[in-house]
Amino acid sequence: MLAADHVSLKIDGARLVRKVSVQVQPGQVTAIMGPNGAGKSTLLRLLAGDVMPDTGNITFDGQPLENVSIIERARRRAVVPQRSSIAFGFSVLETVLIGRYPHGGDHARTTDIRIARHALTRAGVAQFESRLVPTLSGGELARVMLARALAQIDGNSGAAYLLLDELTAALDPAHQHHVLRLLRDMARENEVGVLVILHDLNLAARYADEIVFMRDGSVTARGSADEVLTPALIAATFDVEAVLVPHLSGSRPVIVVNG
Repeated sequence: MLAADHVSLKIDGARLVRKVSVQVQPGQVTAIMGPNGAGKSTLLRLLAGDVMPDTGNITFDGQPLENVSIIERARRRAVVPQRSSIAFGFSVLETVLIGRYPHGGDHARTTDIRIARHALTRAGVAQFESRLVPTLSGGELARVMLARALAQIDGNSGAAYLLLDELTAALDPAHQHHVLRLLRDMARENEVGVLVILHDLNLAARYADEIVFMRDGSVTARGSADEVLTPALIAATFDVEAVLVPHLSGSRPVIVVNG
């Protein structure tokens, strides 16, 4: 389990995260949601070890995160940030192979090429293998970055973790569902712990095992979709009115937000 226990962080005098506790459990998808500036991305960076909290603790499978080597973290924890850029004209396959470096891989090793191609297939971008990354659209690049993360955690003996910051923002509806279905299936089949920052309440309702609402750096609600996605909690977190409309299929209600 990757966990934050009452973590807080202040940067340049601004308190970005306030005594937040969250757990990324192997086998589950956790969605972090909240308005802009709520502290979601900062919390992800804390869990990734990119920044250290002022107070509280981050633990990685029971160990203080700072005691886990950078190589071990890189093998078992992959991050897809909100904005990704590749400064050089690498091909898509070369970019995904970068994810194999923590495992001692290189571009010539057959095993790493096989893993990279499998990741490209799972992310739905195998057809772009030879394309240069600067020629990709935003949505295509997002899926390539997901493939690199999948290749990075492939082949571990212990639990692995994926931390994804607004991965679906650049994707069309079909690819949003494809990616989130893949992440949910990976969590359940491969004991991967997934934390994903989302803005779409209906996507969270469909794919997340746990939803955590944040506002002003604090957690305002947490629980299952049925527990968290209520008009009162949505209004308290996002300052909008929402109604739950029954779905024709009889599945989970559709959340309609009134501006």
